[in-house]
Amino acid sequence: MTDSQETEKLQKALANNGIGSRREMERWIQEGRISVNGQKATLGDRVALTDQIRVDGHLISRSNEKSVCRVLMYNKPEGELCSRNDPEGRATVFERLPKIVDDRWIAVGRLDINTSGLLLFTNDGELANRLMHPRHEIEREYAVRIFGEVTPQMLRVLQKGVELEDGMAKFTHIHVRPSDDESQNQWFNVTLSEGRNREVRRLWESQGVQVSRLMRVRYGNLDLQKRLPQGAWLELDLARVNQLRKMVQLPNETETVLNVKEEKLDHVRLNRMRRSVKKHKLNKAGQGRRHSTQTRTKK
Repeated sequence: MTDSQETEKLQKALANNGIGSRREMERWIQEGRISVNGQKATLGDRVALTDQIRVDGHLISRSNEKSVCRVLMYNKPEGELCSRNDPEGRATVFERLPKIVDDRWIAVGRLDINTSGLLLFTNDGELANRLMHPRHEIEREYAVRIFGEVTPQMLRVLQKGVELEDGMAKFTHIHVRPSDDESQNQWFNVTLSEGRNREVRRLWESQGVQVSRLMRVRYGNLDLQKRLPQGAWLELDLARVNQLRKMVQLPNETETVLNVKEEKLDHVRLNRMRRSVKKHKLNKAGQGRRHSTQTRTKK
């Protein structure tokens, strides 16, 4: 490996190549899945373009040419996992994303299997890393339905801060939405500036109430497109890509792969999205039945 002036950190090089986020790459390095010039990589390694990097024994193609930064908005349904594949054959958020040549979609954060709403994907590892990194304090907003009585005192506590098992946590803002006085459920919009595992649910549960629905509706300055069907995605235009990049102090992207027609979410395109989502669900249900049959046969 060569002089540090001509090199970059291994995990950054892999992330910029669209292999995964920096955090994921750090984990892969620790797991021994990555080698550089035939030697097992370690955290702290730096690489140049001339170095040969392998992931699970497969050589990674690298180039001076950086891909056009692309971002997808996905409306995640409940019941999908934020992983690339699942041994049990359950649906994952990656299954319906468009194919991307010589690149890879990276999820910007995660939503648990029972949470729906806005999920971003990008092929730019640096953008993904910055959008997820706590130092940038990117605000996330969720619509949440609570089962049980919520008192003004609870709301004050949740905004002041609660000690969870992994440290202090709080909502930066809570908006109480109008509700039916006789209903046992009440809707709130809450915001926080970090993305710890199940943080919204754990905060409410600390007050002895239950989250019965949870949906992310905003990430930073980007709102979930209200007309976007669950299970469908759309690619962001150049202006919205650069909104995200500016938020984390990255230079503007100057190119886009979209044409003008693809930027419009009209009636024809919405119907096409709904048909595609329905077809995927039917195919997935068929695969699930076959998987169950094979599992019973093996037993």
